[in-house]
Amino acid sequence: MLILSLETSCDETAVAIVQAQKNKSKTLANVVSSQVKLHAEWGGVVPNLAAREHLKNITPVLNEALEIAKLKLSDIDLFAVTNGPGLIPALLLGVNSAKALSYFQQKPLVGVHHIAGHILSAFFDEQLNFQISPEQFPLLTLTVSGGHTQLIYSKQPFAFQIIGETQDDAAGEAFDKVAKILNLGYPGGPLVSQLADNYIRKNKINLNKLDKQTNSPSQKKLFPRPMLNKPNFDFSFSGLKTAVLYHSQKNNLSSQESKEKICFEFQEAVVDVLVTKTIRALKKYPAKTVSLAGGVSANTRLRTKLQNAIEKEGLALKMPPLTLTGDNAVMIAIAGYYKYLYYKQSNKLKIPRNNWKNLDADANLKLKPLCIKIA
Repeated sequence: MLILSLETSCDETAVAIVQAQKNKSKTLANVVSSQVKLHAEWGGVVPNLAAREHLKNITPVLNEALEIAKLKLSDIDLFAVTNGPGLIPALLLGVNSAKALSYFQQKPLVGVHHIAGHILSAFFDEQLNFQISPEQFPLLTLTVSGGHTQLIYSKQPFAFQIIGETQDDAAGEAFDKVAKILNLGYPGGPLVSQLADNYIRKNKINLNKLDKQTNSPSQKKLFPRPMLNKPNFDFSFSGLKTAVLYHSQKNNLSSQESKEKICFEFQEAVVDVLVTKTIRALKKYPAKTVSLAGGVSANTRLRTKLQNAIEKEGLALKMPPLTLTGDNAVMIAIAGYYKYLYYKQSNKLKIPRNNWKNLDADANLKLKPLCIKIA
């Protein structure tokens, strides 16, 4: 089956074409047009401005994807699009474009939850080939991005159960806000990580030794670890961001070294909480596979520390290739493929056939479990 997917939930205009069969897929085209430079002037994504850029970019990106895959629109078997959650002006551009393609080509269309795509992104290799099997479940996924920080447990494929989530700021959002406090620029996450890495290198910090002392009362911590000892799997990063703000106001931040130290200490606090909560969740929700996904999954410190912690539990950590950590349409295509299988197995194919007129964008779309049988 050939699937063409669109992703416009935020500030990336993305189109991908994937060839899927059973529980494998091959990526034929992956095109992403980023608006980062445009929104940098405003220090964050401006929804209506993002929508206008999506309108300008969607056709060229679509044509480029078809050209790379050496296909015509008439060759496509299924269209998929992110219909939430996200910025509603941006989502509407993608959803309406997909509905038009579905109508004119008379092909089925499925709406995909953005996080469902991120969860599946961890099962792609560096060549953007996908493979999954029932033996990898139950699955525990830590999804960390600018809009979401969640622990999601799946006893079976796509039986999503949110067991923990942020009560305020997402981790990626906190990274961006700390960057703004320190006047680093936008997008803030990579800049904070870069300064933290500089601090580690300059001070020759032994991270392995540091990790052994993570829970030691004697270890001096500049910033708190929010909700670390709460008997649940939820997160909170708003207070941590405020702690950085108060520290910055009380201390001289004129030197690069002081900013690097703050970035390092802040990143350590976030990573400590994410890793500790994930390992704690494993005790209550036994899994055969643990995965990391979302934009913040590109963070080297998080990838390394979580991988080491998961390996100590005798498990392997699945992570997306760096090219799929951000918003992309490849993950939406494969999630769309399984959503279509759900409709097929449930004798509900009338829904994707009529989605050209019925599918809606939903900025607050909920992640719902699906009963899908995969061989």
